[in-house]
Amino acid sequence: MTRILFVCTGNVHRSVFAERLLAARLSRGSVLRPESAGTEAWHRSRMEDSTRAVLEDLGADSSGFVSRPLTTQLVASAALVLGLAREHREAAVRLAPWALRRCFTLREFMRLADECDSGVGGFGAVVAAAAARRGATAPVPPADDDIPDPLGRPRQALYECAREIDGTVSRLARLWAMSEGDASSMGGRNGTEEGNSPLS
Repeated sequence: MTRILFVCTGNVHRSVFAERLLAARLSRGSVLRPESAGTEAWHRSRMEDSTRAVLEDLGADSSGFVSRPLTTQLVASAALVLGLAREHREAAVRLAPWALRRCFTLREFMRLADECDSGVGGFGAVVAAAAARRGATAPVPPADDDIPDPLGRPRQALYECAREIDGTVSRLARLWAMSEGDASSMGGRNGTEEGNSPLS
């Protein structure tokens, strides 16, 4: 099992969208397991109704979710940690400095990974190559790496946030499929690029 951990602030909207939408774009039985946590999350809070409604509208599974705070153990056990903003990446690195080369923002990782050869060495090699490229590329403005928090904004803003995350994690699912040779992951569970198995 390969774990990807998505991190936001409250584990209410952004990281939940990333977790559940990525799971929806993977093939059934995939060994990639999306998970999520929040830097200021309440332990075992249920999914908010607004998040549930958007996920279900996008065809993702909203069942069985409970929020959880970010911990050193969660960072250490993940093959890849993806913050929804730079502050979340930095929080993960503070907890586990040795995991620096596995910690990115979601946008940052996809930007760097798009430049890598995904056909050589598997997904771990893609993560390592993205980390190497990070030190060799010019810095970008923070807005290029952060997905803004939709908390407290109208439902349309929440939906647009989810759509952006969906597009990005769909690319991530394709990257996983190419790097691991899992062609069945290319079209999602329903044969589209548009659900996460509940956390156990």
